[in-house]
Amino acid sequence: MKYFGDGLSELHKELNTIIRKQDKAEYAKRMFLDLHAALHLSTVSGKEKNEVDQLLCDLSPYEYRIMPTAKDETIAWVLWHIARIEDLTMGILVAAGEQLFNAEWKKQLNIPISDTGNALTDDEIMEFSKQINIDKLIAYRNTVGQRTRDIVKTLTSTDMKRRVTSPGLATIRQIGGVTDQKNSLWLLDFWSKKDVAGILLMPPTRHVMLHLNDCCNWKQQIRKRKTYFRSI
Repeated sequence: MKYFGDGLSELHKELNTIIRKQDKAEYAKRMFLDLHAALHLSTVSGKEKNEVDQLLCDLSPYEYRIMPTAKDETIAWVLWHIARIEDLTMGILVAAGEQLFNAEWKKQLNIPISDTGNALTDDEIMEFSKQINIDKLIAYRNTVGQRTRDIVKTLTSTDMKRRVTSPGLATIRQIGGVTDQKNSLWLLDFWSKKDVAGILLMPPTRHVMLHLNDCCNWKQQIRKRKTYFRSI
């Protein structure tokens, strides 16, 4: 069911049809930036307030840390997961540079992990969600989003068809962006099949749309339910 982002799927489909066309490069970048702006707090793009602002503006710290049902995660985990993946893929695989996450961010966030959180158990997700500093989590995601926008503005039509490199994937593994667990390691294989356009169409856009839709659903459930599967 649709809880977030009316019209964004259609925008994403249109982006998919033009993103690798040489004569549409600048238009595709503008379209990406419009889509990306709708997936981050408005402070990231400087645009008017959006659904992400609405989602987060009145969440209590407690609500970030609830699993409504057995098939869900927490909003805190989702925000970390999508920010971490965007940081890794955009900074290392697209820009051929570095991640933003470092020891100082880890300290400020007050978390025990450096990876995307794909392989965490329910118990580990709950403990992670309990520990993480929500204000710093939002700040990290905002910083990642702003850097993504800067990267995309520099891309050329040639860049869009550039394949993800083995050294880039090796770097992500070396720095702990993924773990050796099966539920985490598969990400490297998934990304290895992409070009830059393919990365832009998934981690910082489609992937985020799906997870934010979940978060909007969970927010509704949290405020309707009297009991939850897990909470702190």
